[in-house]
Amino acid sequence: MKYQQATDFEKQLIKLYYCQGIGLQGCWKIIWYWLETKEMRCSLEEMIAIGVLPQHRAVFRRSWEQLTEEHITQKMGEQNYLTFFSAEYPMLLRQIADPPLMLFYEGNLQLLQTTMIGFVGARTASLYARKVCEKLIPPLVTENYTIVSGLANGVDSFAHESAIRNRGKTIAVIASGLDHCYPASAFPLFQQIRQEHLVLSEYSHDTKPQRHHFPLRNRIIAGISKGICVIEAKERSGSLITAQLAMENGREVFAVPGEMISDQSKGCHHLIQDGAKCTISVSDILQELAFF
Repeated sequence: MKYQQATDFEKQLIKLYYCQGIGLQGCWKIIWYWLETKEMRCSLEEMIAIGVLPQHRAVFRRSWEQLTEEHITQKMGEQNYLTFFSAEYPMLLRQIADPPLMLFYEGNLQLLQTTMIGFVGARTASLYARKVCEKLIPPLVTENYTIVSGLANGVDSFAHESAIRNRGKTIAVIASGLDHCYPASAFPLFQQIRQEHLVLSEYSHDTKPQRHHFPLRNRIIAGISKGICVIEAKERSGSLITAQLAMENGREVFAVPGEMISDQSKGCHHLIQDGAKCTISVSDILQELAFF
Protein backbone atom coordinates (compact mmCIF):
# COMPACT_ATOMS: atom_id res chain seq x y z
CA MET A 1 0.00 0.00 0.00
CA LYS A 2 1.15 3.55 -0.72
CA TYR A 3 0.23 6.52 1.45
CA GLN A 4 -1.62 8.25 -1.38
CA GLN A 5 -4.05 5.30 -1.48
CA ALA A 6 -4.82 5.34 2.25
CA THR A 7 -8.30 6.20 3.50
CA ASP A 8 -8.79 9.24 5.74
CA PHE A 9 -9.09 6.87 8.71
CA GLU A 10 -5.79 5.17 7.84
CA LYS A 11 -4.07 8.53 7.41
CA GLN A 12 -5.16 9.52 10.91
CA LEU A 13 -3.88 6.17 12.19
CA ILE A 14 -0.52 6.68 10.45
CA LYS A 15 -0.22 10.16 11.96
CA LEU A 16 -0.92 8.68 15.39
CA TYR A 17 1.74 6.00 14.75
CA TYR A 18 4.37 8.67 14.08
CA CYS A 19 3.44 10.84 17.06
CA GLN A 20 5.86 11.10 19.95
CA GLY A 21 4.75 10.90 23.56
CA ILE A 22 2.34 8.00 23.17
CA GLY A 23 2.75 4.22 23.33
CA LEU A 24 0.99 1.42 21.50
CA GLN A 25 -1.68 0.96 24.18
CA GLY A 26 -2.47 4.67 24.16
CA CYS A 27 -2.77 4.62 20.37
CA TRP A 28 -5.21 1.74 20.57
CA LYS A 29 -7.36 3.58 23.16
CA ILE A 30 -7.72 6.49 20.77
CA ILE A 31 -8.38 4.26 17.75
CA TRP A 32 -11.07 2.28 19.56
CA TYR A 33 -12.67 5.58 20.55
CA TRP A 34 -12.69 6.62 16.90
CA LEU A 35 -14.27 3.32 15.92
CA GLU A 36 -16.88 3.28 18.69
CA THR A 37 -17.98 6.87 18.14
CA LYS A 38 -17.41 6.86 14.36
CA GLU A 39 -15.76 10.22 14.95
CA MET A 40 -12.15 10.84 13.89
CA ARG A 41 -12.44 14.58 14.31
CA CYS A 42 -12.36 14.62 18.09
CA SER A 43 -10.24 17.43 19.43
CA LEU A 44 -6.57 17.14 20.26
CA GLU A 45 -7.38 17.61 23.93
CA GLU A 46 -9.90 14.77 23.82
CA MET A 47 -7.28 12.45 22.30
CA ILE A 48 -4.81 13.47 24.98
CA ALA A 49 -7.33 12.74 27.73
CA ILE A 50 -8.10 9.32 26.24
CA GLY A 51 -4.65 7.92 25.51
CA VAL A 52 -1.73 10.05 26.70
CA LEU A 53 -0.08 9.87 30.11
CA PRO A 54 0.11 13.22 31.96
CA GLN A 55 3.91 13.41 31.85
CA HIS A 56 3.94 13.01 28.05
CA ARG A 57 1.08 15.31 27.09
CA ALA A 58 3.19 18.32 26.15
CA VAL A 59 5.38 16.16 23.88
CA PHE A 60 2.36 14.56 22.22
CA ARG A 61 0.60 17.90 21.71
CA ARG A 62 3.66 19.44 20.08
CA SER A 63 4.29 16.36 17.92
CA TRP A 64 0.68 16.11 16.69
CA GLU A 65 0.63 19.79 15.72
CA GLN A 66 3.94 19.55 13.85
CA LEU A 67 3.07 16.41 11.85
CA THR A 68 1.54 17.82 8.69
CA GLU A 69 0.28 15.52 5.93
CA GLU A 70 3.18 16.65 3.75
CA HIS A 71 5.61 15.69 6.48
CA ILE A 72 4.07 12.23 6.85
CA THR A 73 3.98 11.71 3.08
CA GLN A 74 7.71 12.45 3.02
CA LYS A 75 8.33 10.06 5.91
CA MET A 76 6.44 7.25 4.23
CA GLY A 77 8.39 7.71 1.01
CA GLU A 78 8.47 4.49 -0.95
CA GLN A 79 7.82 2.23 2.04
CA ASN A 80 5.39 -0.63 1.62
CA TYR A 81 3.07 -0.98 4.57
CA LEU A 82 -0.11 -2.43 5.99
CA THR A 83 -2.26 -1.03 8.74
CA PHE A 84 -4.17 -3.21 11.17
CA PHE A 85 -7.25 -2.57 9.03
CA SER A 86 -5.71 -3.62 5.70
CA ALA A 87 -7.20 -6.74 4.12
CA GLU A 88 -3.74 -8.32 3.87
CA TYR A 89 -2.96 -7.92 7.59
CA PRO A 90 -2.47 -11.46 9.03
CA MET A 91 -5.64 -12.74 10.68
CA LEU A 92 -3.78 -14.59 13.44
CA LEU A 93 -1.82 -11.45 14.34
CA ARG A 94 -5.06 -9.52 14.74
CA GLN A 95 -5.99 -11.88 17.57
CA ILE A 96 -3.07 -11.16 19.92
CA ALA A 97 -3.44 -8.80 22.87
CA ASP A 98 -1.31 -5.96 21.47
CA PRO A 99 -1.16 -6.23 17.67
CA PRO A 100 1.05 -3.77 15.75
CA LEU A 101 -0.73 -0.75 14.33
CA MET A 102 1.40 -0.99 11.22
CA LEU A 103 3.59 -3.50 9.41
CA PHE A 104 6.27 -2.44 6.96
CA TYR A 105 7.45 -5.00 4.45
CA GLU A 106 9.66 -5.82 1.50
CA GLY A 107 9.16 -8.91 -0.63
CA ASN A 108 6.29 -11.28 -1.29
CA LEU A 109 3.33 -10.10 0.77
CA GLN A 110 1.32 -13.18 -0.23
CA LEU A 111 3.41 -15.20 2.23
CA LEU A 112 1.32 -13.67 5.03
CA GLN A 113 -1.62 -15.69 3.71
CA THR A 114 0.26 -19.01 3.97
CA THR A 115 0.47 -21.36 6.96
CA MET A 116 3.42 -20.28 9.10
CA ILE A 117 5.54 -21.87 11.79
CA GLY A 118 8.20 -20.05 13.79
CA PHE A 119 11.67 -21.30 14.66
CA VAL A 120 13.67 -19.65 17.45
CA GLY A 121 16.64 -20.55 19.58
CA ALA A 122 20.13 -19.69 20.72
CA ARG A 123 22.23 -17.12 18.88
CA THR A 124 25.32 -19.10 19.86
CA ALA A 125 23.79 -22.29 18.55
CA SER A 126 25.72 -25.51 18.15
CA LEU A 127 26.15 -27.88 15.23
CA TYR A 128 23.41 -29.95 16.88
CA ALA A 129 20.93 -27.06 16.38
CA ARG A 130 21.86 -26.82 12.71
CA LYS A 131 21.31 -30.57 12.27
CA VAL A 132 17.92 -30.32 14.01
CA CYS A 133 16.87 -27.57 11.58
CA GLU A 134 17.97 -29.74 8.68
CA LYS A 135 15.89 -32.61 10.05
CA LEU A 136 12.69 -30.68 10.82
CA ILE A 137 12.42 -27.94 8.21
CA PRO A 138 12.60 -29.82 4.86
CA PRO A 139 9.49 -31.94 5.63
CA LEU A 140 7.65 -28.81 6.79
CA VAL A 141 8.56 -27.11 3.53
CA THR A 142 7.19 -30.13 1.67
CA GLU A 143 3.91 -29.64 3.57
CA ASN A 144 3.85 -25.99 2.42
CA TYR A 145 4.67 -24.39 5.75
CA THR A 146 6.38 -21.00 5.60
CA ILE A 147 9.28 -20.76 8.04
CA VAL A 148 9.29 -17.64 10.25
CA SER A 149 12.21 -16.40 12.33
CA GLY A 150 14.04 -13.27 13.42
CA LEU A 151 17.21 -13.11 11.27
CA ALA A 152 19.48 -13.37 14.32
CA ASN A 153 22.65 -15.43 14.38
CA GLY A 154 22.34 -19.10 15.25
CA VAL A 155 19.01 -20.90 15.07
CA ASP A 156 17.21 -18.02 13.32
CA SER A 157 19.70 -17.99 10.46
CA PHE A 158 19.82 -21.79 10.32
CA ALA A 159 16.03 -21.86 9.92
CA HIS A 160 15.91 -19.22 7.17
CA GLU A 161 18.79 -20.86 5.30
CA SER A 162 17.29 -24.33 5.54
CA ALA A 163 13.97 -23.11 4.15
CA ILE A 164 15.70 -21.39 1.24
CA ARG A 165 18.02 -24.31 0.53
CA ASN A 166 15.06 -26.68 0.39
CA ARG A 167 13.10 -24.42 -1.97
CA GLY A 168 10.64 -23.33 0.66
CA LYS A 169 9.51 -19.89 1.76
CA THR A 170 10.63 -17.88 4.75
CA ILE A 171 9.71 -14.67 6.58
CA ALA A 172 12.21 -12.63 8.60
CA VAL A 173 10.70 -10.40 11.30
CA ILE A 174 13.21 -7.73 12.31
CA ALA A 175 13.52 -5.23 15.18
CA SER A 176 14.39 -2.14 13.14
CA GLY A 177 13.33 -0.25 10.06
CA LEU A 178 13.79 -2.09 6.79
CA ASP A 179 16.67 0.22 5.90
CA HIS A 180 18.74 -1.40 8.67
CA CYS A 181 20.04 -4.94 8.98
CA TYR A 182 20.93 -6.39 12.38
CA PRO A 183 23.25 -8.15 12.81
CA ALA A 184 25.34 -6.71 9.98
CA SER A 185 26.76 -10.18 9.29
CA ALA A 186 23.26 -11.27 8.17
CA PHE A 187 23.13 -8.73 5.34
CA PRO A 188 23.51 -11.25 2.46
CA LEU A 189 20.70 -13.36 3.95
CA PHE A 190 18.63 -10.22 4.57
CA GLN A 191 19.03 -9.20 0.94
CA GLN A 192 18.01 -12.60 -0.36
CA ILE A 193 14.94 -12.79 1.88
CA ARG A 194 13.63 -9.35 0.97
CA GLN A 195 14.13 -10.02 -2.74
CA GLU A 196 12.74 -13.56 -2.88
CA HIS A 197 10.71 -14.06 0.30
CA LEU A 198 9.47 -11.50 2.89
CA VAL A 199 10.98 -9.18 5.51
CA LEU A 200 8.56 -7.70 8.02
CA SER A 201 8.79 -5.05 10.76
CA GLU A 202 6.52 -2.78 12.78
CA TYR A 203 9.19 -0.06 12.59
CA SER A 204 9.47 2.49 9.80
CA HIS A 205 12.61 3.63 8.01
CA ASP A 206 15.29 5.40 10.08
CA THR A 207 14.51 3.24 13.14
CA LYS A 208 17.62 1.57 14.51
CA PRO A 209 17.29 -1.64 16.56
CA GLN A 210 16.92 -1.02 20.30
CA ARG A 211 17.08 -3.58 23.10
CA HIS A 212 13.37 -3.23 23.91
CA HIS A 213 12.42 -3.80 20.26
CA PHE A 214 13.39 -7.47 20.34
CA PRO A 215 10.71 -8.77 22.75
CA LEU A 216 8.17 -6.77 20.70
CA ARG A 217 9.55 -8.35 17.52
CA ASN A 218 9.14 -11.77 19.17
CA ARG A 219 5.42 -11.23 19.72
CA ILE A 220 5.00 -10.81 15.95
CA ILE A 221 6.87 -14.05 15.26
CA ALA A 222 4.59 -15.82 17.75
CA GLY A 223 1.50 -13.95 16.55
CA ILE A 224 1.67 -14.82 12.85
CA SER A 225 2.66 -18.46 13.42
CA LYS A 226 0.46 -21.45 14.19
CA GLY A 227 3.25 -22.84 16.33
CA ILE A 228 6.73 -22.04 17.63
CA CYS A 229 9.59 -24.54 17.69
CA VAL A 230 12.40 -23.81 20.14
CA ILE A 231 15.83 -25.33 19.48
CA GLU A 232 18.49 -24.71 22.14
CA ALA A 233 17.60 -22.04 24.67
CA LYS A 234 19.19 -21.10 27.96
CA GLU A 235 17.10 -20.61 31.09
CA ARG A 236 16.89 -16.86 30.42
CA SER A 237 16.60 -16.09 26.73
CA GLY A 238 14.52 -14.25 24.16
CA SER A 239 13.44 -17.61 22.76
CA LEU A 240 11.60 -18.37 25.99
CA ILE A 241 9.86 -15.00 25.77
CA THR A 242 8.66 -15.95 22.29
CA ALA A 243 7.48 -19.34 23.55
CA GLN A 244 5.63 -17.74 26.46
CA LEU A 245 3.94 -15.26 24.12
CA ALA A 246 2.94 -18.15 21.86
CA MET A 247 1.40 -20.03 24.80
CA GLU A 248 -0.47 -16.92 25.98
CA ASN A 249 -1.97 -16.52 22.53
CA GLY A 250 -3.04 -20.14 22.16
CA ARG A 251 -0.31 -21.22 19.76
CA GLU A 252 1.37 -24.63 19.83
CA VAL A 253 4.85 -24.69 21.37
CA PHE A 254 7.40 -27.33 20.44
CA ALA A 255 10.68 -27.80 22.29
CA VAL A 256 13.57 -29.93 21.09
CA PRO A 257 15.38 -31.70 23.94
CA GLY A 258 19.15 -31.64 24.20
CA GLU A 259 21.85 -32.90 26.53
CA MET A 260 20.76 -33.01 30.15
CA ILE A 261 23.99 -31.38 31.34
CA SER A 262 24.03 -28.61 28.73
CA ASP A 263 23.10 -25.07 29.80
CA GLN A 264 22.13 -24.50 26.18
CA SER A 265 19.22 -26.94 26.55
CA LYS A 266 17.88 -25.97 29.99
CA GLY A 267 15.32 -23.60 28.55
CA CYS A 268 13.90 -26.25 26.23
CA HIS A 269 13.73 -28.78 29.03
CA HIS A 270 11.83 -26.33 31.25
CA LEU A 271 9.41 -25.66 28.39
CA ILE A 272 8.75 -29.39 28.09
CA GLN A 273 8.14 -29.60 31.85
CA ASP A 274 5.69 -26.69 31.49
CA GLY A 275 3.68 -28.45 28.79
CA ALA A 276 5.44 -27.76 25.49
CA LYS A 277 5.47 -30.68 23.05
CA CYS A 278 8.67 -32.70 23.37
CA THR A 279 9.76 -32.72 19.73
CA ILE A 280 12.01 -35.44 18.39
CA SER A 281 10.64 -35.71 14.85
CA VAL A 282 8.65 -33.64 12.40
CA SER A 283 5.60 -35.85 12.99
CA ASP A 284 5.40 -34.39 16.52
CA ILE A 285 4.85 -30.99 14.91
CA LEU A 286 2.56 -32.04 12.08
CA GLN A 287 0.27 -34.06 14.35
CA GLU A 288 -0.31 -31.10 16.66
CA LEU A 289 -0.75 -28.51 13.95
CA ALA A 290 -3.27 -30.68 12.14
CA PHE A 291 -5.72 -29.86 14.96
CA PHE A 292 -4.83 -26.16 15.31
